[in-house]
Amino acid sequence: MTTRLNKYIAETGFCSRREADRLIAARRVTVNGQPAGTGAVVGGDDQVQVDGQPLRLRSARAGKRKHVYIALNKPVGITCTTESSVKGNIVDFVGHQERIFPVGRLDKESEGLILLTSNGDIVNQILRAENRHEKEYLVAVNKPVTDEFLRGMARGVRVHGQMTLPCRVGKIAKFGFRITLTQGLNRQIRLMAAAFEYRVTQLRRVRIDNIKLGALKPGQWRNLSEQELRGLLPQQQEW
Repeated sequence: MTTRLNKYIAETGFCSRREADRLIAARRVTVNGQPAGTGAVVGGDDQVQVDGQPLRLRSARAGKRKHVYIALNKPVGITCTTESSVKGNIVDFVGHQERIFPVGRLDKESEGLILLTSNGDIVNQILRAENRHEKEYLVAVNKPVTDEFLRGMARGVRVHGQMTLPCRVGKIAKFGFRITLTQGLNRQIRLMAAAFEYRVTQLRRVRIDNIKLGALKPGQWRNLSEQELRGLLPQQQEW
């Protein structure tokens, strides 16, 4: 059985199918030691490498799981929607062989960790506000970060007609800070910063509860481990 090369690369989690097309066009992909061309197909015994790094096809499901659970490093410009009519939608970007959808959202101009799954039953558990799942972000802004700004952000800001919950905020650079939220209001961090006349220039989510972005490069994804799933949803009995 053969598979299109770009689909094969995407299913290893190395990058999206679109990025795979770019790598192939740039002659950075080899099959059995030879540069691959656009439209190439591969079989189970073929050896695929990107920049000399061997790729291994991974199962869509870990063990005997009923569903898919993956962590993606979403690049800037990708929209967290399942609408196929939206150019750059996250489902087409990942190009997974299973029908998956994002858990929550990450703004188009933001990047970093987002979870996707084929299990609709767990989405409400993860997103339910009272469960207080932590989400950690690294943020760059257009003005020096001050103690007053950090205190104000930590106390809470009126966004969408309601006060945001208290949160943890810390300075990491002259123009950067780290913030940990237990809410997921639309464009929350950008609007909170704007209340103090700061403009967010870069925003990257690096953690959702016990799941960390780690070494995933933009566009790469990986299956969640059993330990990560148990930590995220300790009451769930079946995956």
